[in-house]
Amino acid sequence: MAKVSKKYAEAVKLIDSEALYEAKEAIELVKKAATAKFDETLEVAVRLGVDPRKQDQAVRGVVVLPHGTGKTKRVLVFAKGEKVKEAEAAGADFVGDQDMINKIQQGWFEFDVCVATPDMMSEVGKLGRILGGKGLMPNPKAGTVTFDVAKAVQEIKAGKIEYRLDKAGQIHAPIGKVSFDDEKLNENFRALIDALNRAKPAAAKGIYLKNIAVSSTMGPSARVNTQTYR
Repeated sequence: MAKVSKKYAEAVKLIDSEALYEAKEAIELVKKAATAKFDETLEVAVRLGVDPRKQDQAVRGVVVLPHGTGKTKRVLVFAKGEKVKEAEAAGADFVGDQDMINKIQQGWFEFDVCVATPDMMSEVGKLGRILGGKGLMPNPKAGTVTFDVAKAVQEIKAGKIEYRLDKAGQIHAPIGKVSFDDEKLNENFRALIDALNRAKPAAAKGIYLKNIAVSSTMGPSARVNTQTYR
């Protein structure tokens, strides 16, 4: 059995692992139990009642958290012509076409999100193995393949996150930092859960939101009462 620090052992005592809390209380407890010296991220894990092996039960999408995540993402835009100016004016950190593709092929990855105009995808597609392996490939479902690059960049900078069902049938997503006000974290939490409910596949049967838990980067988790959100 792995040894835990004294701080973590004390933090665990703050949360009843068998209890189901309302989201507000769960967030408050997780914040109290966050003992790291850095500003930890609050994360939400949701187990969905879907079969991740079936394409018609896939759950994937994006949501703009009303108060952001507390992390400013570095955005790379693949574009040419007038779209370059649009992306730069919207706040993109890096903009280019073949020059950026060449840099990535040489091992450059100083960005967090990629956006591409549709006319660039034939070239960007050549980076499929490189970007896909890091979860960075632009995708229309995530709103990162679009001619409206200004809107895409602004939303990402404002706190847009992508959620995607993993092989275990779970969604993991950040909702902010421990330093955020409780109310802001609650509103971000609600925005995420509302987005997941809207994304419920028609083929999903039975209970959709099975389990929800909130945790900090280094701290214990608190389970949330899913009945409130069904």
